[in-house]
Amino acid sequence: MQSSATTPALLVLEDGRIFRGESYGAEGETFGEAVFSTGMTGYQETLTDPSYHQQVVVMTAPHIGNTGMNDEDPESRRIWVAGYVVRDPARVPSSWRSRRTLDDELREQGVVGISGIDTRALTRHLREAGAMRVGISTVETDADALLAKVRGSAEMVGANLSDAVTVTEPYVVPAVGEKRFTVAVVDLGLKANTPRMMAERGIEVHVLPSTATIEDVQAIGPDGLFFSNGPGDPAATTGQVELLKEALGTGLPYFGICFGNQLFGRALGFGTYKLKYGHRGINQPVLDRTTGKVEVTAHNHGFAVDAPLDGSTTTPYGEARVSHVNLNDDCVEGLELRDADGSLKAFSVQYHPEAAGGPHDAAYLFDRFCDLMTDRKAN
Repeated sequence: MQSSATTPALLVLEDGRIFRGESYGAEGETFGEAVFSTGMTGYQETLTDPSYHQQVVVMTAPHIGNTGMNDEDPESRRIWVAGYVVRDPARVPSSWRSRRTLDDELREQGVVGISGIDTRALTRHLREAGAMRVGISTVETDADALLAKVRGSAEMVGANLSDAVTVTEPYVVPAVGEKRFTVAVVDLGLKANTPRMMAERGIEVHVLPSTATIEDVQAIGPDGLFFSNGPGDPAATTGQVELLKEALGTGLPYFGICFGNQLFGRALGFGTYKLKYGHRGINQPVLDRTTGKVEVTAHNHGFAVDAPLDGSTTTPYGEARVSHVNLNDDCVEGLELRDADGSLKAFSVQYHPEAAGGPHDAAYLFDRFCDLMTDRKAN
């Protein structure tokens, strides 16, 4: 259970907005980019998603911690958020799988948080003013002093963060049942459910560090290449873009999600830009133009690809076009690359078909990747 003793905590945004509440998790001081997540469930997945590295996550759902923390649902080896903001923490977790409280887990991993503030007001402010730097402190009571530290902290624009969250050594996730394909996965902030969903489809998954070269990829003899989600500014990433260009030049089938979509866009010659407050949560409507279906999808991104929504663009690797569009704001949510004969060569989506906390509308994309590799093998 949460301790009955509370320590005052202070939250200060880059533009000077102040919120005062109580400490939640570890005591101390932390800084990052303030973003909000609209998911009502799946907070354990959010916390352990490497894409949230150097971000302070504001939960819009008022009650957080209801199901505690378990040992089955983490998406990576640790909690990655820089800080955590909730309104009403659960007093007692209620789940047969719970092993400890969320408060205890945050404290154990040194994650500074704040509770008891008006997260609705904070979210509305971020929607109007945009994502910005923020500081949370239980040791600094002077808002002006904390504001000065916030304005001196690192910005997300220009941040190359994938090397900080990637694996240090390659590893293999074996196929479940009969092996059908071998896929090289470049870990830019990989979540555990991604190789799990591939393995269920007969894919032997070779996970490589973010520093992998085309030689590392080719040494595996893969049937396909996959780039994962991850944190940071895609415009600050160069090595992985060059790797992807080389791979596309060989005709190797490609599938990318989230950060992998942004890097695919850059490899095709498109730019990227920072969204005002990003898309984060599990309720984003996306139109798949290849099927005409609308999917409710999980998101976590603050940057997007700047590509024309209509028509195709000629690239050195084939014809590229936007395949998925966000129905809330017309943001590019997917890209595809086709040969002159119209056959699919590579594709990507901006959202998370592997979201373990749901929804699962987009899980078919892993089957599309399998179909792409099957077609390439046949040819």
